[in-house]
Amino acid sequence: MWWKMALFIVLGYAVLVGVVYLAQDSLLYFPNAGREHAVTPEAHGLAYEDLSLRTEDGETLHAWWLPATPSRGTVLLFHGNAGNISHRLDYARMFRGLGYNTLLVDYRGYGKSTGKPSEEGTYRDAAAAWQWLTGTRGIPEREVAVFGESLGGGVACWLARNRPVGALVLASTFTSVPDMAAEVYGFLPVRLISRFKYDTRECLGHVKAPVLVVHSPRDDIIPYAHGRKLYESAREPKEFLEIAGGHNDGFVFIRPEWVKALGDFLDRARR
Repeated sequence: MWWKMALFIVLGYAVLVGVVYLAQDSLLYFPNAGREHAVTPEAHGLAYEDLSLRTEDGETLHAWWLPATPSRGTVLLFHGNAGNISHRLDYARMFRGLGYNTLLVDYRGYGKSTGKPSEEGTYRDAAAAWQWLTGTRGIPEREVAVFGESLGGGVACWLARNRPVGALVLASTFTSVPDMAAEVYGFLPVRLISRFKYDTRECLGHVKAPVLVVHSPRDDIIPYAHGRKLYESAREPKEFLEIAGGHNDGFVFIRPEWVKALGDFLDRARR
């Protein structure tokens, strides 16, 4: 009977691997977590323009342009895998306080954007946002800093690798999806079956812009070691900002010294 038990275990394991392989999209993206907008920038006293950006493959992205007057530069922000741009207004308020315009954009399938999220799709979304800033809006490329939080760090890094951005900020970002999956699902051959990469660690070796990596030792979702490895992989000039708190606590507006460190980095990158 032992062989029947062994066969049952093998078949059960194979089924589990198959389920994880097929469910990867739903394990990585959470577009329905806060699909509706919580508030608009107006609720925070922020002036803004409501935008619809067209991607090269025909999707329409919803975005908000929040100008700062006077402006020291512009930040293009890519959010994490849950929520939408209405949940990132504290970032916009922080950047305006530092004197920077902000473009908040929802990936395809998030918020009011059309389509369904995918890795290649998020890269095309980033390219569309970049084109609007540097083409339609006419902002000089080197005056645009790209900021990515969590999964958004992988998107931001891809853009910084493929476009001449002024600076790159990675906040609470993982080294790659396979690396994260191996830590969470170590009992499964996730490196073999992963359909997503977001290989930020490899990407950083090709980024020529100044890089700031922000991470907390108490991050309860993406281990601190990921932030350190990203910093080690980046080219000079590069900086590391250690913060405190959990993954979803955020560092915006919590401690003035963190905000100042971010502002100082952006100012140095402009020179």
